[in-house]
Order: sequence, then structure tokens, then C-alpha cells
Amino acid sequence: MGDEDHHANIHNLFQSVRTDPYEFLQIVYNPTHDTLTRRMHFPCSTNPQNDNPTLPFSAKDVPLNPNHKTWLRLYKPTATPPPLHKLPLIIYFHGGGFIMCSASDSMCHDLCARLAFELPAVVVSVEYRLAPENRLPAAYEDAAEAIGWVREQAMDEEKGEEWLRQLADFSNCYLMGISAGGNIAYHAALRALPLDLKPVRIVGLILNQAYFGGVERSGSEMRLINGRVFPISVSDLMWELSLPRGVDRDHEYCNPTVGGEGRWEKIGWGGRCFVSGHGGDPLVDRQLAVARMMERAGVKVKVWYELEGDHGAELFDPAKTSALMVQLKLFISSSKVA
Repeated sequence: MGDEDHHANIHNLFQSVRTDPYEFLQIVYNPTHDTLTRRMHFPCSTNPQNDNPTLPFSAKDVPLNPNHKTWLRLYKPTATPPPLHKLPLIIYFHGGGFIMCSASDSMCHDLCARLAFELPAVVVSVEYRLAPENRLPAAYEDAAEAIGWVREQAMDEEKGEEWLRQLADFSNCYLMGISAGGNIAYHAALRALPLDLKPVRIVGLILNQAYFGGVERSGSEMRLINGRVFPISVSDLMWELSLPRGVDRDHEYCNPTVGGEGRWEKIGWGGRCFVSGHGGDPLVDRQLAVARMMERAGVKVKVWYELEGDHGAELFDPAKTSALMVQLKLFISSSKVA
């Protein structure tokens, strides 16, 4: 089966709207142990090595925390740049509402590969722990550990990861994610930016249709409450299964506009944030509200909004993916801080 067939099948999986979010997601909740039985299986790239000769990239897996069963998938373009021209470093977090998907899923793998050879960049894709077995902030902690791992490679001149040390510009680092991964990138930045990460320097955030919420419904949530790709009942269930027990959707993990402005003002970050949203995404009003909040706090924000497109469109629509790559090239080329 080719890549286009893969993506067509994934997209078709989400086409029909069902009122029961458990049925929609093909999950069974086990309340006794706070676990899920997941019956939805995505096409998977278990062998990270490039098995498509038309794609000029290489990939490999390395462990992060064996106790948590977390790991990293590294990507590099095969066309190595001259030694004096090192590449941007992107730490990437996949989506899935915190409760499903993996860095090994083909839709994540293929996007990271394109980032590597089209931008080009060195990409570190993070396999983080899922909820409800590991509720938030577990994914944020795994993200912070991944950032720490990158710093360790930068500091270790003898045994540091070869791909990163040879190719990556540690002073030109970006945190990126789609959907729940965008949420993780946002919260990982809040944790990491106040720290001394030298020689690693986070100069940009890339929040691609980030997954945010709140108790009061937004306009886009009401307008697209029964959206074909991401109905709001599904979003509500994902928050119920991923947030700490006993909190509502106005918790900071879900709704950054509650108290978030003051946190960014305190950090005083000089980097830039790319926020993307599509008119067919029920979450778009949340994404734009977070962008405005960050702007008020002094963060330089670039908003890329397209009227057409569902939630996660860049994973399913090759034209949307290509458009995203163009936007990211422009953003990264103008983001490195002197």
C-alpha cells in the first residue's frame, strides 16, 4: 500500500460522525485501573529506516527513559550540508488527544521525514506516555526530559549523538507539535524557557492546530460541534481522560488563557511563535485566543490561518502539508535570534 492510500484510509476512518465518542475512537475505558483498551490501529512505521528511495532522509530510534518506555525517533536529510552550515533542530510532539497515537505512526513518521528533508532540519520526534494510564503532566515531563536529552548531546563532545552533534545548530531549536502535540510544545516551553539550557537555545514554537479547551464553549466549538473529523464530544472525552482527576477544562493544562499571560510576561522570552489554524477546525477559536494572549504578553506571534481545512489537515491532505512546509521555511528563516 502506498503513502497516499495510507493517508486516504486514515482520513476515511474519521469521516463518519458518531454521537458516542467511545465508539468514534474505538476505545473501552477500564475505570478500575484507569486504563484504556485501544481498538483503533493506525498504519505504523516500526522500522524507522528509510524504505522509500524517493525520500532523501534517514531515521533511527534511540531510548529516552526505559522505565517509562519512552524513546526518540531522529531524522536527518541525507544531503549533508557543508560543515559551517548546520541545520535547525526541531523537537516534535505527535497528536492524538493525549490518549492515542505514537511517534511510530506512519502519519507522524511521514510528516517528520518531510520536515527533515524539505526545510531541511534535524528532527527529534518524542514518544511520550499516554493518558489515562499516565495523566497530565506526564507528557509534559517526558517533553522536558527530551529537551534535557538534547542538551546532554550538545554538552558531550565525545559521546553525544552523532547526528545532532554533526548536523544540528543547537542555538536554533524549535518545539513543534500538532493538536495535543502543540499543547505539549506550549507547556514544555513554559517549563524549559526559564532554565539555563546552553548551548541549546529555543528560538521558536510551532503550534500546529494546537489542542486547547475550556469550560465555556467557543464560537467555533458551537458552530462545528458535530464536526466530521473532531466532534466536540470526542474532545470532551479526551480531556476527561487526560486531565488530572478532579479538575475541569479551565485548568491551565487545557485553557492557557487562564493565567497564561502573566507567565509569559514573567519569562520575557525573545523568541517567536507560529500558530496555525483552519476554519473547519472546532478548536480554531481557542488557537487564535492563545495567540492573542501571547501577543499581549510580548511574544512575537505569526498566525497562519486558512479558511478551508479540518483538524489535523496537514496529516491527511498532501496539498496542506506542502503549504505548511512553505510557511515553516519562512518562519524558521526569520526566527533565529542573534
